[in-house]
Amino acid sequence: MPNSVGRETSEPMPGIGFLGWAVLGLNENVVKTGEDIFACVICYNPLTLVEDSFSMKKSAVKPNLECSTCKISYFSDEAYIDLTVSRAAKVHSKWMAISTEIFRNSLFPFIYERGYRNLFKYAGFPGLQKEAEMAMEYLKPVLGGNIVDASCGSGLFSRWFTKSGMFSLVVALDFSEHMLRQCYEFISQEKGISEEKLVLVRADISRLPFASNSVDALHAGAGIHCWPSHSAAFSEISRVLRPGGVFVATTFVLDGNSPDNPVARIILQGVAKFLRFQFPFSKLELEDLCRTCGMVGYTYVRNGAFIMFSATKPT
Repeated sequence: MPNSVGRETSEPMPGIGFLGWAVLGLNENVVKTGEDIFACVICYNPLTLVEDSFSMKKSAVKPNLECSTCKISYFSDEAYIDLTVSRAAKVHSKWMAISTEIFRNSLFPFIYERGYRNLFKYAGFPGLQKEAEMAMEYLKPVLGGNIVDASCGSGLFSRWFTKSGMFSLVVALDFSEHMLRQCYEFISQEKGISEEKLVLVRADISRLPFASNSVDALHAGAGIHCWPSHSAAFSEISRVLRPGGVFVATTFVLDGNSPDNPVARIILQGVAKFLRFQFPFSKLELEDLCRTCGMVGYTYVRNGAFIMFSATKPT
């Protein structure tokens, strides 16, 4: 079992400085750039771009990517590409836990970045800018490669990673259609957009639409407690990461060390119970999930109920 490295502190880990914000649209060029990583969620064979299928000005939904093996077409609209199993095989439907379905409500994406995410500071989260800077420290070994921002929500970190200019491609991935549309809305409002390095994708974290060993980094900011099956998700992450690829994520840990404020503890526990969030975790439980799914070098930073952890795929 690999040794874990950890640090529990009331002060956030130093970052590398503010790298800026960004938004980039969905277009044909960015899909061509990342087309070698996208794979069919049925057979995991590569997808082929359907030429002349992209149109930012047309409302009609058209096939954009196609599996040459399954002959399945995956569609996009003006906001995102849908690469879910249920979209690929219309006879297939998948039940999701309330912790996932709540984010598919049209109201939740609206309030997420406009106030809800700010409440996380009471659990020990260091704030969005500092959190992104901390993540970049773990991501240093894979800078210049591609990154998947899983459970991207409204695109807080997807935009940050893109503007940094330190990744060849950023995939903003979420299961919620409304979250992705909110993400696209924020993208559309930004100035100075470059349409080369960001693509929005709807996908299931337990069935990632990427070829094995094709992803340099996967980030999940405050999302894994919403995933229905952590073992399935961590296994998929390990599958798609390249050897040496980095997984970095944040979540809540409700063990004996968190949080000191009893009101915050009661609120977190009540929300978790109502939404059936899959926590409390412990730092050892997270390490065990990484290890059993084939990742090594587990390390973490802890502050109250906040934990940021990272692991890598062996080379």
